[in-house]
Amino acid sequence: MGARHPSCDAVDAALAAADVPGRVRILPDAAPTAQAAADQLGCPVGAIANSLIFTTGDGEPLLIMTSGAHRVDTALLGQALGTTVKRASADAARQATGQPIGGVAPVAHPAPLRTLVDRDLAAYDELWAAGGIPHAVFPISFDDLVRITSGTVVSVA
Repeated sequence: MGARHPSCDAVDAALAAADVPGRVRILPDAAPTAQAAADQLGCPVGAIANSLIFTTGDGEPLLIMTSGAHRVDTALLGQALGTTVKRASADAARQATGQPIGGVAPVAHPAPLRTLVDRDLAAYDELWAAGGIPHAVFPISFDDLVRITSGTVVSVA
């Protein structure tokens, strides 16, 4: 297949530096949605840890790691955070993460991002997160996901 994308290598380096055992795997087809990833991996859609970029009322990027089984409730989060929360544009997401929508990993961003982690992901022994491009994923435990993102565990739906 040739050389891997540099975003995948950056994600692998971040995982190794954090002592996370999982490594990026390249899927045969792009997996821009949780369902597409779950279908290729043969896992429940809820075990897909979607990396979604939002912005707060003051324009701060916010990474929300949510279960693929549901949608983020921006009103609920806004109330919990004391600000408005809205989905970031594709350009804003790429600027904050250096990665394209559909492939945003929870790590390997240009700068640390405030991160919220969906408590529903804790129900799965093994999660799958994007590896920097839409064709890439990696396995991770809930505890490791929270640790490597310095995430705050919350209800997002």
